[in-house]
Amino acid sequence: MTIKKRLVIGMTGATGAIYGLRILQVLVDLPDWESHLVISRAGIMNIQHELQMKRNQITDLADFTYAVDEIGAAIASGGFATEGMIIAPCSMKTLAAVAHGFGDNLISRAADVSLKERRRLLLVPRETPLNLVHIRNMASVTEMGGIIYPPLPAFYGETKNIEQLIDESVGRILQFFGIETGLFKPWKGLNS
Repeated sequence: MTIKKRLVIGMTGATGAIYGLRILQVLVDLPDWESHLVISRAGIMNIQHELQMKRNQITDLADFTYAVDEIGAAIASGGFATEGMIIAPCSMKTLAAVAHGFGDNLISRAADVSLKERRRLLLVPRETPLNLVHIRNMASVTEMGGIIYPPLPAFYGETKNIEQLIDESVGRILQFFGIETGLFKPWKGLNS
């Protein structure tokens, strides 16, 4: 029996639901990986608005799905081994909850578990401009070992469309978990 690597995905109400969707689309094709998904209530609204998709169209891509208030779920415990967690997109509310250890729902609790167990935690914040509280919360998460990854596009890969920009961010995000996707061209220098 093959043991799959587990990755927790949180989706919140910030703009950028396409990032969470695209991560799930990539993971569904990786037989060695298992996805565990939690979507906030605002995240569901955002999926409907930005992607014109229903909740089940997203949840059907995940191996396991949990309700945001299902605080007794497996991913709420450090005893449930995972490779870590990605919150994409990550609202400033969720960032604040993670930065201050406020596990008021399953997304912020699972993030807290990743930090306390010294597992990789990557947040994809989608807010501009940033105020000082946002920056301090990002610094706090970084000091605890989390990674703040705003999906800022790199244009050196001769990007032709928005899908390539999204894939470049998703490919780089998943690379943090050892997943090579081939979704982007890595920088090789100007003379390469």
